[in-house]
Amino acid sequence: MTTAQKSGPTGAVEAVEVLRGALTAAGIVLPSLGADTASPALNLINLGRVRADVALRLADVLRRGCGS
Repeated sequence: MTTAQKSGPTGAVEAVEVLRGALTAAGIVLPSLGADTASPALNLINLGRVRADVALRLADVLRRGCGS
């Protein structure tokens, strides 16, 4: 899947919302998920801290989505 990359905070905010929606659909919540406002020129997303059980659930969803 290829997507166009937007620079600046708007691209990061949109990416956060798309990722949050996909995670929610998979039953996963990352409470600290958000755009990194400290360095807007880098267009970074802060995934934040997560409990070990949530990280394992995320890994499981990714593995199933990748077909392995």
